[in-house]
Amino acid sequence: MVKRILVLDDNQDILAIVHETLTYENFEVKSTGESAEVMPLIEEFNPDLVILDYRVAGTNGGELCRKIKLHPQYCNVPVIIFSAYINHEADLLAYGCDAIINKPFDLTELVEKVNNLINN
Repeated sequence: MVKRILVLDDNQDILAIVHETLTYENFEVKSTGESAEVMPLIEEFNPDLVILDYRVAGTNGGELCRKIKLHPQYCNVPVIIFSAYINHEADLLAYGCDAIINKPFDLTELVEKVNNLINN
């Protein structure tokens, strides 16, 4: 069965690269640049993994991660947070994410982390 991944990033270039890379790796991918669309998309798409950019307009990726982890139906869905703010790793982990990927990132690292979280 094909695994589903939801990606949030307000940088369209990053969103396109991540979407293309994960699709190439045989995942079904939905992407959005709007934080307000994340929870409705989770309910509609029922992803096996969520990737959130930390710095987005509206609700940041950390708060979205916390919402997902507190939701009774989606609390076990692994969440990866993208962040360019490496010094704040402890703060990001406090939101309950399962992994952090520092920007700029290597696509190999992204695929490895996704595979490790999604296949456990």
